[in-house]
Amino acid sequence: MVDTLHLLIKPASGNCNMRCAYCFYADEADNRETPSFGVMDRDTARILIEKAMAYAKKHCTFTFQGGEPTLAGLEYFKFFTETVRKCNKKNISVSYNIQTNGYHLQETWFPFLKENKFLAGVSLDGDAACHDDLRRDAKGKGTYKHVMKTITLLKRYGIDFNVLAVVTGYSAGHAQRLYHFFKKHGLYYQQYIECLDPIGEARGISPYSLPPEKYGIFLKSLFDCWFLDMIRPSAEGTEGRRIYNRYFENLAAILSGQEPELCSMRGICGLQWVVEADGSLYPCDFYALDEWRLGNIKNNSFEEIDQKREELGFISRSHILPKECRTCPYLALCRNGCCRLCKMEKQADGTYIRGKNYYCGAYREFFAYALPRLEELVRIWGK
Repeated sequence: MVDTLHLLIKPASGNCNMRCAYCFYADEADNRETPSFGVMDRDTARILIEKAMAYAKKHCTFTFQGGEPTLAGLEYFKFFTETVRKCNKKNISVSYNIQTNGYHLQETWFPFLKENKFLAGVSLDGDAACHDDLRRDAKGKGTYKHVMKTITLLKRYGIDFNVLAVVTGYSAGHAQRLYHFFKKHGLYYQQYIECLDPIGEARGISPYSLPPEKYGIFLKSLFDCWFLDMIRPSAEGTEGRRIYNRYFENLAAILSGQEPELCSMRGICGLQWVVEADGSLYPCDFYALDEWRLGNIKNNSFEEIDQKREELGFISRSHILPKECRTCPYLALCRNGCCRLCKMEKQADGTYIRGKNYYCGAYREFFAYALPRLEELVRIWGK
């Protein structure tokens, strides 16, 4: 048993009503023997819930992602939350998250999300030009207007949400524009993630690839905007509210002596359970591949699944630190990041050699530029 259980569920597998050019999960699905597992049936959902409620001692978080999770249908989600209520015999705390593309989300969803206190993440890459560059529907049309309509409804219904922006080679050149766009529209909870290159493809050759040199410039430019608003929180456009940038806030936490909540910033992979629509489990969203399959919730207990993770060495391989990192002055802030951004070479004995993070140069450039001001903020916040 664990005190807190975090489940990331793919109720509609990788199915989606959009065709984003850079979608990492569509790429993963194409690299599996079975690309799509369809929609999770109720028996699988019930078994998952029963075992989760038994395995978690204090808290369980159900996060729904995809593909596009809402394609499973509102009735599926109503069944899921009602089954959780029935199976929660220990009366542990339960929370729900959903990551949606915000495309064609009907208004009938919003009362349900509000009633069940869902925290929503909305994928929005910025203004229309940035967003529609790569986030298009099946007909190749932009989706920006649809997503902004969803955001309007989230605000109207008082649902807590944040925005998730994928940083590409194009958008990296427009950091200030993105920041001020989000600020103008009252989108104060922001997360920016690096665009991933396709599995097995050389880095940096896709039309949307994010080169390290561009990412370094992006981080510095974005930080300049954010820092100004942090030292003058009543600045115009913020309505006196603090703008939350997940990466920068995690860096501040590290400097304050706290553990970051982002697994990529801990330098060691955490305990995660990614559940596909057929009940298959994987150790990470970035590794939902056949070679990392841990079992199936219909046939295996969480204890057996955890044992399989141990046998595969998924977490232990993340403990490996490249030689260059050990003497780096920024090791405490970087910790070589996510394994998906590192070259991992499996040896004949089953162990791994882990290379430097692809964005090492970008991080070093950014830390040298921003660290004094980050430390200043930590001092101000600590007073």
